[in-house]
This record gives sequence, structure tokens and C-alpha cells, in this order.
Amino acid sequence: MEAFNTLVLIFLCMNIIINNNVRRCVGFTSFVFGDSLVDAGNNDYLFTLSKANSPPYGIDFKPSGGRPTGRFTNGRTISDIVGQVLGAKTFPPPYLAPNSQDEAVHRGINYASGASGILDETGKIFIGRVPLREQVNYFEQTRVHMVNTMGDNRTNDLLKKAIFSLTIGSNDILNYFQPSIPFFSHDEITPVMFQDFMVSNLSVQLKRLHELGARKFIVVGVGPLGCIPFTRALNLLPSGKCSEEVNELIRGYNHKLNGLLEHFNKELGPQTIFVYANSYDIFLNIIHNHLQYGFENTNEPCCGGYFPPFVCFMKGEKDGKMNRSVSVMCDDRSKYVFWDAYHPTEAANLVIANQLVDGDNTTTFPINIRHLYNHN
Repeated sequence: MEAFNTLVLIFLCMNIIINNNVRRCVGFTSFVFGDSLVDAGNNDYLFTLSKANSPPYGIDFKPSGGRPTGRFTNGRTISDIVGQVLGAKTFPPPYLAPNSQDEAVHRGINYASGASGILDETGKIFIGRVPLREQVNYFEQTRVHMVNTMGDNRTNDLLKKAIFSLTIGSNDILNYFQPSIPFFSHDEITPVMFQDFMVSNLSVQLKRLHELGARKFIVVGVGPLGCIPFTRALNLLPSGKCSEEVNELIRGYNHKLNGLLEHFNKELGPQTIFVYANSYDIFLNIIHNHLQYGFENTNEPCCGGYFPPFVCFMKGEKDGKMNRSVSVMCDDRSKYVFWDAYHPTEAANLVIANQLVDGDNTTTFPINIRHLYNHN
């Protein structure tokens, strides 16, 4: 009897080990939608004025050896870091890169595009960009490819476990507040109407993704754009001051977005979960309490300067090596919250990502991203 019990115990232990190893081997499959905050290089394949394909962008991105990948920061984006924290060994490739469809089953795909928005017309001045509606169209094509490769049942099973993240809306709001651009005009609408218009259009795309098989959603609210260097300079605000007008509109939008996601959770749960990621409060807390996070500068961008045209570039190469002489670049990138006039540094992205993965319901609601990933 003792021998039998021992064999049972060994079998159970082996089963636990095998299941854990299988779980680790399955990996982290992520489908990323959004703007330049999470673009992994899609805009490199577009005719656009919104590009991050020249040094010093990517200077701290280790997989590329410090060379640009199309990411609008010095290193990893928030979605890159979230994936790594949850065990991903590689990053989802940009959809427009060659052969990206073949990676969908193993890693997922990144559809994000710099200058894009929830609204189709957002970012027109940059010419090329992929609006959210078109990003979802691209995912629909990916799903067709997956079904053709592995069948409908296996595709649906994979999509139920995959993470779908949407980080978008910032450009819509920036475009709303920017001065009129010659040859481009839009009908004047109130901030409340604009908030409702954004939420309504986003709702359509979330429903489409759900109909296509998505079940685990992370929807990131818009951060405090009134505090970014671009907005401060545009409004001639003194150091340390933020545009309350911009931030007020964002708070109203985020509140309505959170309400929409709560409604979806009641309507579509528990098989489907929509997580609201409160990037606004996380980022504002970093700015107000920057010293406790190791930051020294929350006002100026590390690269590109504080005044127009906010250009961050490297002057070229010398003796076959990248010349570290740039337009303007700080000495210690880890001490700056902002990489350029619009985007956080990798150091700031790291703080945000870690709080989203393991934070409480003040940062992610109704559960954090780690719980979402482990949810069956």
C-alpha cells in the first residue's frame, strides 16, 4: 500500500511539473492596437511624417543593439515590458513587416501606428498612419490566416487566451486642441460631444474584436497630455505647470471609457473581461512624486528640446559608428520621465507597466493584467 501511495504521489508531482512547463511553453500571445506609444515599427513601412526610424530612437533597445526599430522611445514600450513581465521571450512583430502573419500563433501581432487615432481623420497632417478601424481590419485578415493555418476551433481557443490591448486616443485629443492647420478643418464641437464621439467610435471597434474572438481586453485610458512637453510649450506654460483644460477633457473621457467597459463586463462577462488601465493617475503620480521613482526631470524631454520643432535626431555616423552627438539629448536617460516632447522614456514605461501588471484596482479595474493573463 505504501508503494502504491508513493507511486500516486510521484505521478501527481510529475503532472504538476508537466502542466507548469506546458504553461510556460505556451508563452504570451498578444495583439497590440494603438498609436505611437506602442508602435513597434509599422510606420517604418508607410509614407508618413510620423517615424522613429533614425537614431537616437531605440538607443537603449537591447534586441536591436541600440538601433532604431520604429519605437517612439529610447527603449521598450509599455506593451513590450508588460509582455516580458508575464514571461514573453520575444515581442509581437509589426503587422506591416514581411512575414508577420506567420508569427501570429506564437507571439501575436502589433498593429499600432504612430499619429493614428480612434477617429479616421486623426493625424491627417502626418499623411500615412493606420487608424484604429483599419488596425481591426488588419486583425480580421490575421484571423483568416490563422483559420486557414490551424482551423477554426484551434484559432478560437488561442484567441480566448490571448491578450488584446488598445492604447489609443491621445492623438485624437491633441488634434482637438491644436491650432487650426491650413487646408485642414473640422467642425467645432463641445468637449463633451467630442468625448462621446470618441467613446462611441471606440465601442464599435471593441465590439468588432469581440465578434472576431477576443475575450481578454486591456483598454488603456489617455494619460495627462496637459503635462507633456509639447502641450506645455504650445500653451507657454511655466515649468511644472500643466494645461488644466486639456487634462479636464481627458478625465471626462476616461470616466466615460471606464463606464463603457463596466457595461461590457456586465453584458459579456464572465467569459469576456475588459480591464480599464488607469494610465492617467499612474503617470500623474510619477510626475508629482518623481523623486521616489528615481527621476530628476519631469518637465523637459531628454531628446529634441523643449521648444518647436521638437526634433530628436542623431547627426550621423563617424568611422562606421553612431555619432552620439545629437540635436539635444540628456546625459542620463534613466533620470528623465519624457524621452521626446510626446513620449515617455523606457524608465517611465517600466514604472507604468509594472503597476499595470501587479497594481490594485486604482490602477487597473476590475482586475490587474497578471490576473487577466491567468484567468481561464
